[in-house]
Amino acid sequence: MNPLPPEERLRARIAAEGPVSVADYMAEANAHYYATRDPLGAEGDFVTAPEISQMFGELIGVWLGDLWQRAGRPAAARYVELGPGRGTLATDALRAMRGAGLAPPVELVETSPVLRALQAEQLPARWHDDLSTLPLGGPLLIVANEFFDALPVSQFEGARELRVGVEAGRFVRDGAVETETSPPSLAMVAELARRLATQGGAMLILDYGHDRPGTGDTLQAVSGHAFADPFEAPGSRDLTAHVDFHALAAAARAEGVRIFGPAPQGVWLNAMGIKMRAAALAKAAPERSAEIAAARERLTAPDQMGRLFKAMALVAPGWPQPAGF
Repeated sequence: MNPLPPEERLRARIAAEGPVSVADYMAEANAHYYATRDPLGAEGDFVTAPEISQMFGELIGVWLGDLWQRAGRPAAARYVELGPGRGTLATDALRAMRGAGLAPPVELVETSPVLRALQAEQLPARWHDDLSTLPLGGPLLIVANEFFDALPVSQFEGARELRVGVEAGRFVRDGAVETETSPPSLAMVAELARRLATQGGAMLILDYGHDRPGTGDTLQAVSGHAFADPFEAPGSRDLTAHVDFHALAAAARAEGVRIFGPAPQGVWLNAMGIKMRAAALAKAAPERSAEIAAARERLTAPDQMGRLFKAMALVAPGWPQPAGF
């Protein structure tokens, strides 16, 4: 393993080989970033929906449990989560699934040793470095929340792929972004769609992005809960790009699954009953009413996470239409 920090590795590579693609720059930076820290919460760099409120994970669990029941309650179903953070979403979802009589084995796709340790404190699971070791038998109930946004993007000016070099000691991209795509995202969603078409099950993707072919630059960095320069201090801040739901849907549909959505996250959560769940939580703990209302607003309001974030489902042939779409 190269002992140099990612910034020094990138500088050495560029000095030896010339500028690297934006995708390689992003991959190098994020691999180090996620492997070396817990990025979540007040002490981290950002907060995800499961950390805002238990309602988010619970409604995902309700969605999965309902779909599993209407699919005939297949005994061999497994819960799969991509990039499961601290394990908060899985914990809340599994609790809600138990209400539907579903208690599946848990399979977590996670490469960070720091986050694996936190997940192990929350729930029993089997961990995977990639998709290749996921079980081949039985339906898969897959969740990917704020996962695809962190996968590398390739950026282009016309037909020319943009690259990152070093000028005057700073990392610099060599042109203006006209289009961007994420080949790793498309390959991964296609592989998962093939698994669903063969094994049965469904996948729920929740992320921020657009639902039509996009143009322009969406690469961004977050550090300490504020936007930062993505070309400064690679490996010390979270690099993400908007998810192209249109492209993901096309790649998955080509493998034989049905697509539902994308729908704005706020619309989907409202359809799943977040208002009623918030009311029940507030009734059980009146002293938390304001906190619960604020969390619901943050998750669903169009000017917060309700519009930019989207929900999209991939459903295996022969499985029923999922709730909320």
